[in-house]
This record gives sequence, C-alpha cells and structure tokens, in this order.
Amino acid sequence: MKTDLTKILSVSGKSGLFLYLAQARSGVIAEALSDKKRTMLDLKSRITTLADISIFAASGEVKLKEVFLSLGKLYDGKPGPEKPNDAELKAIFQKAVPDYDQDRFYVSHMKKVLDWYNQLAKYASLDFVEEEESNA
Repeated sequence: MKTDLTKILSVSGKSGLFLYLAQARSGVIAEALSDKKRTMLDLKSRITTLADISIFAASGEVKLKEVFLSLGKLYDGKPGPEKPNDAELKAIFQKAVPDYDQDRFYVSHMKKVLDWYNQLAKYASLDFVEEEESNA
C-alpha cells in the first residue's frame, strides 16, 4: 500500500509519527504508526504533515519525500542506523542529499528526518502516493 505523506503527521511534543484518520469537533483523531493506538490530538497541538516539510539545500528546498526516496536508495528500502553519532549522520546526508545546506540543516534535524525515515520503512511504505493521486 502506498504512503500518503499528506496524512502522516508529526506532532510537537509527541514522539513518533501518526496517521491522520478523521477530523473531530475538538481536534484530530490519529493513529500511531508504531503501535496502531488511536489518540485525540487537540486543536492546540502543533501538527505538521510530512508533505509540508522541506530541508534546506544549496539549490533551494528539498521536499521530505525526495529525502526519504534518497535514503531509501541508500539503505535499499530498509531502516537505517538507529542511533548514529553526529559524524555518521553528516556522512549519511552527504550521500543522500549532497547539496544540503550545512549552515541551516542541523544535526538535530538530521536525527529527526532519519528517525522519520526509519519509522516509515518499518511501519508504512516508502512507495509514496503522488500528489495527483492524493487529490483524487
């Protein structure tokens, strides 16, 4: 099954990724990718879809989908290292996104992106829905 990044949510203050299920009167109903537990995210939660996130690169911004695809090629669609050190992270992103902006794409961002990639590789699919398909 294809993964629709417009329905995969990152929630500030909560670990892991969530699948958007439905809009509710007081927020959003979502399901954790890792354990499939449903939760209510209230309107005060800072929710971002992975489709809306980009990383800084010398050539402009690179959508997270493209970064995930590059990481997928690097790791043959399997999860990457769980807890790489800073030097290993920089080496990973140097291979996956060679022109990433070293002044604005920090190691903390790299950790988060690699963690998201690993969660998608384990619990979802790296075969992404194209924008035309998600709008249909």
